[in-house]
Amino acid sequence: MFEFNEKQLWKDRAGQTAKEYGQYLKYIFNGHLVIVLVFLLGTAAFYYQAWLKTIPDDFPVALIMSIILTFFLTNSPTYTFLKDADRIFLIAVEMKMKKYFLKSMVVSFVIQGYLLLILLAALMPLYAQVHGGDFSRFWYLLIVLLITKGANLLIRWHVQYYVNVHYHYTDTVVRFFVNLAILYLLFADSSPYFILVLLLIMAFLLVYFQKATSKKGLKWEYLIEQDEKRLASFYRFANMFTEVPKLRNRIKRRRLLDLLFSRIPYAKDKVFAHLYWRTYIRAGDYFGLTLRLTVISGIFIFFLSFGPGQVFISVLFVFLTGLQLLPLWNAYDNKLWITIYPVESAYREKAFKQIMATILGWQGFVLTLIIALKGDFLYALISLIVNGAFIAFFVLMYINKKVKHS
Repeated sequence: MFEFNEKQLWKDRAGQTAKEYGQYLKYIFNGHLVIVLVFLLGTAAFYYQAWLKTIPDDFPVALIMSIILTFFLTNSPTYTFLKDADRIFLIAVEMKMKKYFLKSMVVSFVIQGYLLLILLAALMPLYAQVHGGDFSRFWYLLIVLLITKGANLLIRWHVQYYVNVHYHYTDTVVRFFVNLAILYLLFADSSPYFILVLLLIMAFLLVYFQKATSKKGLKWEYLIEQDEKRLASFYRFANMFTEVPKLRNRIKRRRLLDLLFSRIPYAKDKVFAHLYWRTYIRAGDYFGLTLRLTVISGIFIFFLSFGPGQVFISVLFVFLTGLQLLPLWNAYDNKLWITIYPVESAYREKAFKQIMATILGWQGFVLTLIIALKGDFLYALISLIVNGAFIAFFVLMYINKKVKHS
């Protein structure tokens, strides 16, 4: 007779999830991305430190820090590692899975608590700047943050027992403002008694929801849906760096961009041009990725006054965009109907390179235009030349090497 083993199930699910994330993380944090991250973090740290020296004594540090951290406190999901079939096979043993879900909450608390630690450490120089360089309150601030995070996790867990999503929205709004009040008093150096009163309100909410949901059953569909959404988000992110077979691509028409396709003639040598352009615009997140990276790099360039640094940022983000669009080449690898087209394979490579050159060329032009709008015309010209040379190298040599090995 089958005997349910909660410990083994937890061990298997946690191990499978860690293995799957690790499998893709090694591709994400490859040599190229590490270099980019080191540079961006170094640049951000330099300008952050320089900006701190310019802020006045009456700068609203408490308000800014409390708003930023409130979003991280309020968003408190529990990672359950559930799968779609569990709604059928595990619902019968729900009462035996209390320790399983307790372990899930502990793991969720540790992961989210670690993120809070990193964020508080990043914001601490801002706090210390208006408090005479005093970092001594760091551990006190962290302890209060972790207590509040634990309360948010527990409350959110009990709220998920409700089927009506209006309870979920109401809970999120209420916790957001309570968290905001706690953090504002915390960073404004208010009396600990005021903070304690608000923490007692959180405790009251927790007790209320515990009693209100004590006779309700788990909402398996909701928990599984939330886990699938998180995994899908990770897959979409990983797909920027490597092919993810399990990713279910979302298709979006984007009618306003149909003009791009209407300009491509219907000819034998343009078959793959039609396919790749439609995939880029409509499938996955290729178009959104390009747009986001262009906006981010444009903001960096706009606020960066160092001329050579502007040129470097523009080339760096063009390279990063090119790297993350490379999986587009494999978009039709598992489509058998492609192989029966009476079209030479050379047309596929030619179409892919032309599309990459067009996308990266427009991105490089936009970033160069931002430099020119700042009045740095010399560096704008340098950026145009350097980006043009780099795109030619990337398309004719780097992509060629990748395509031949795929």
